[in-house]
Amino acid sequence: MKDESVLSQVNTPSDLKKLPIEKLQQLAEEIRNKVIEVTFKNGGHLGSNLGVIELTIALHYVFNLEYDRLIWDVSHQCYTHKILTGRKDRFDTIRLYQGLSGFTDPAESPYDTFLVGHAGTSIPTALGIAEGDVISGIKRKVIAVCGDGALTTGMNLEALNYAGSRKSDLIVILNDNKMSISHTIGSLANYLNKLRFSYLYQDLKEDIYAVLERIPKLGQQMEKAIEHLKAAALSPLGGAVFQELGWNYFGPIDGHNLKTLIDNLKSIAQLNGPILLHIITEKGSGFPEAIGDPYKMHGIGPVKISDGKISSVKSIGINYTDVFAETLVEIALKNDKIVGITAAMPDGTGLVKLQQKFPERYFDVGICEQQAVGLASGMAKAGLLPVVAIYSTFLQRAFDQLFHEIALQRLSVVFAMDRAGIVGADGPTHHGLYDIAYCRLFPDFILMAPRDGAELKEMLLFAIQSQKPIFIRYPRAIIPDPIISQPRPLNLGNAETLREGKDGVLFAYGSMVYPAYYAAEELQNENISLWVINARFAKPLDETLITKLLQEAPFIITLEEHSLIGGFGSAVLEFASSSEQTRRRVEKIITLSVPDKFIEHGPRDKLLSILCLEKDGIIRKVREVCLQLK
Repeated sequence: MKDESVLSQVNTPSDLKKLPIEKLQQLAEEIRNKVIEVTFKNGGHLGSNLGVIELTIALHYVFNLEYDRLIWDVSHQCYTHKILTGRKDRFDTIRLYQGLSGFTDPAESPYDTFLVGHAGTSIPTALGIAEGDVISGIKRKVIAVCGDGALTTGMNLEALNYAGSRKSDLIVILNDNKMSISHTIGSLANYLNKLRFSYLYQDLKEDIYAVLERIPKLGQQMEKAIEHLKAAALSPLGGAVFQELGWNYFGPIDGHNLKTLIDNLKSIAQLNGPILLHIITEKGSGFPEAIGDPYKMHGIGPVKISDGKISSVKSIGINYTDVFAETLVEIALKNDKIVGITAAMPDGTGLVKLQQKFPERYFDVGICEQQAVGLASGMAKAGLLPVVAIYSTFLQRAFDQLFHEIALQRLSVVFAMDRAGIVGADGPTHHGLYDIAYCRLFPDFILMAPRDGAELKEMLLFAIQSQKPIFIRYPRAIIPDPIISQPRPLNLGNAETLREGKDGVLFAYGSMVYPAYYAAEELQNENISLWVINARFAKPLDETLITKLLQEAPFIITLEEHSLIGGFGSAVLEFASSSEQTRRRVEKIITLSVPDKFIEHGPRDKLLSILCLEKDGIIRKVREVCLQLK
């Protein structure tokens, strides 16, 4: 007879606490199966979630996390947490439009402390709660779960330093699996490797001591030697760095052994002050495919299983990241000054191809975007040509370095901003909707966006030769079919006219060029004749062309996959209002962009449709404007 499901009995942490401890392993396996099933269907973060199932169960078994505070670093590993906190029945909607978020979100549950999607925030925010509780007289536990990759970020290291000196009442659980998305790098990672090594030899240490106890005494010198060996065998296993920073260090312990986790969590729950519990986990635990390829199985799209084999459901076509990666290698073959820099995203940005070809000219600084930009500054000063590949949403973490290390120094650095615009199921923490605004602020920065793969290649070649700080943004998308002719040669600040018309202008930037072109072609059938302009540059603008269009065209609709405030449309409006010649015609400019609000998660195409940033939405907007002008 089949065993009764344990998961069916658990809807809340209160239900979990009623279970005998011997039932928890079965619960873990049932949750593991559910996470795999739903992630295969919807896509999502698989390996990281499989690695913390036992930890999550233990945390909810020991603590009252509706009152105590739990902060997950990045929070992409929160799937078990969601299942255990009243969201089990909706778990199959995770990452779907209007379904559960793939990250923690206080709007969903009181068990979620923050809406989190970026690394390195858990320890400082947990510390802030702990210090706030002291002032407010609140007695509760504050727990941060931080991966070994996230531990290397500046904010977390700064908070480790500060919390140790404050003696704050805070628990940090270091979830150590040797991985961020790719393998963790750096000296701290090497130090953790040593602690893992000592963990592997705990049993051996006990055996050595037992053997030494049985050795007969062989004279004074031998006795001293044996005492030294005993002392070495019984010495603390590690954690000296954390202890010197003022933390009470415990571990490493097995992060998949539920009894060990629960016993240790119960013990440290009785202690005060800053506590760091070091657990060893396996990314993808319990699923051989995820263990065998932890990068591939970190974040997956929907997959299908055929004859026992797993394959991704992929869109057909080449994406912008592929074109960037291949073009950079081509350029690097001809120019030995080219170096590539990434912040823990070699595969996601495509720089892994440069790493494979020129490992000595490839630099992965870990989850440290600030350092990546500072490193690029120094390399540029040393005469190299750095290409920094970072997602749009993550580059904003290095805003000060863009100002101080790049803009003020007037250094030639190329920034390839992947995932610019709507990214889809990862939602508001990952949409790249603010890079035009935060890059357009600084003098001498050049902002570009390609209409297709051929133009991205031209822009990279242009950027390498420019001797200026250049930012190229492109979406997480398949490159459109090149129905438009090959891009014309690039000249700084010059836009490209793709078609001419008398009834209005579609002035499109980057990913909006093809939808604008398709819309204009279709509207021609309604006898609406439109200019379509490929802006190419958000800074500097093609001021001559904009002036001409303002004088001749009935209206100009600017189109961009970016926030309304501070974006390309704002730049056009600012220019138009800056001179007497164009100021009287500012009302001709209509901006079509992302409204001033956070955009939820969902399929990229669906979100763009809701925002009217696709062909049909553009057509509707043009019809509306034309009707108003009649």
